[in-house]
Amino acid sequence: MESVSDVIVVGGGPCGSFTALNLARLGVKVAVFEEHEEIGVPSHCAGHLSISGLRRLGLYPLPEKVVENTFRGAVFHSSMGKEFRVRFSSPITCVVNRALFDKLIAEMAEKAGVRYFLGARVDSLTIEDDVVKRVTVARNDRVDRFAAKMIIDAEGIASRLSHQAGLPSLNRSMLLNGVEAEVENVKDVEEDMVEVFFGKEYAPHFFAWLIPKHDGKAKVGLAAKTGNPKVLLQKFMLKHPVASKKLRSARILCTIFHPVTLGGPVRKTYSSGFLTVGDAASHVKPTTGGGVAWGLTCARIAAEVIGEALRRDDFSSDFLRNYQKKCEDALGFDARVMLWFRKMLDKLSDAQVDDVVGFCARIGLDKTLLSFGDIDFQGRSLLHVLPDPRMGVTLVYFSFLGLSANP
Repeated sequence: MESVSDVIVVGGGPCGSFTALNLARLGVKVAVFEEHEEIGVPSHCAGHLSISGLRRLGLYPLPEKVVENTFRGAVFHSSMGKEFRVRFSSPITCVVNRALFDKLIAEMAEKAGVRYFLGARVDSLTIEDDVVKRVTVARNDRVDRFAAKMIIDAEGIASRLSHQAGLPSLNRSMLLNGVEAEVENVKDVEEDMVEVFFGKEYAPHFFAWLIPKHDGKAKVGLAAKTGNPKVLLQKFMLKHPVASKKLRSARILCTIFHPVTLGGPVRKTYSSGFLTVGDAASHVKPTTGGGVAWGLTCARIAAEVIGEALRRDDFSSDFLRNYQKKCEDALGFDARVMLWFRKMLDKLSDAQVDDVVGFCARIGLDKTLLSFGDIDFQGRSLLHVLPDPRMGVTLVYFSFLGLSANP
């Protein structure tokens, strides 16, 4: 058995690497075990991120090679042809090359002193007297055990280790299957606008998206609770009344599949000697399925709490409860509001969504949303714009439709 660090992080995605980076900046000895041979491969999401969120985390501006495009707003399309658009005066989001983004954070962590083990799959935990003590790692055709004072589960949505540690699972009823393709030969797109498409026939219980890139290509994808995502993507590109005009002649260059969790943070993310971050903790926005901003926010919190645990030499569940509390303070209100919004939207028929999109356009809701605030924390931002009568009227209208919809 080998001790390689004070803290072991399982998973070299952005949340694992950002936890490691922030710990290393505190002088902590950290090792990251990543099962794949290369950081960022395979990619797991579109990489559409808010600029304000990246700034808040100290990651913006990004190197030019990482950023594939920036956007001033979004266009929302109903399945019946209505649209609602919001356009800001300056870029508010960007799309990144996820492999390069992940590598960037890992390189920052390595420069800060973090040690990476690639091609190293953590298979299990060793738990003694209810305390997580060690990990068993398969690498280079051998199996080794490594001890540390703290183990961080950043392995992603599978959250195998969290289950072994006795922590509750994420809400499986809110799991979706996602698919994304990089395509070329896209027609009639606005390069600085993201497009969102609704329609239960194409993306049941979620939506589809089109994200243009600077090089003339685009990222096209969707998530769905039911159906085969590959079949749904083809149907969306060929038959959606709006999207098909842009994508019917597009050629798919590559495709990735990934699950999406929309159920909000799991109710417990810690045990003695153990914490979970990122998708493993379901630190994901229930409205959009975006997990980078929330995951990195909680990764930084994890580093702060673990740093204090090391100073106190206290890795008990009682002390690590502070991590859960701080994450709840950071995300809790927004998660509840966004989960309510997601469940309400799921109840609406396509005709009702069409009504909502048309209603928002008619009353000029875009003018209200220009002062929306931080799109990563939509609950608090909603409070900011509630005094505007257009927002209040929209919420009443939306709630009426949701309450009158069939469950």
